[in-house]
Amino acid sequence: MRSTMKNRIENSLQSLQPQFLEVINESYRHAVPEGSESHFKVTIVSDAFDGKTLVARHRLVNTTLTQEIIRSIHALALHTLTPAEWQARNETARESPPCLGGSIAEKRAGAGKK
Repeated sequence: MRSTMKNRIENSLQSLQPQFLEVINESYRHAVPEGSESHFKVTIVSDAFDGKTLVARHRLVNTTLTQEIIRSIHALALHTLTPAEWQARNETARESPPCLGGSIAEKRAGAGKK
């Protein structure tokens, strides 16, 4: 079985001992070729974030991911939470906003309209 970018992200982030980890490939929502692995949303809940600012949490995640992974990803939406913050959110991740660039299907559909 081939290792997907999603699997590689998940495996790398295990070092933060997450209580919850969700990695979603959101590439399909963007103007990229089918099957792309370039846009990801990561929701991670870990004690490692206790007492850290949002910037420090994101730096920790980015440092944890290998350079190979970081260079291969175009967009990485990070939701870094402590267990208490996760519980306060009813264990629910935020939805990603729509891509402002549109999808390939939307671009193709609009190409014929002028």
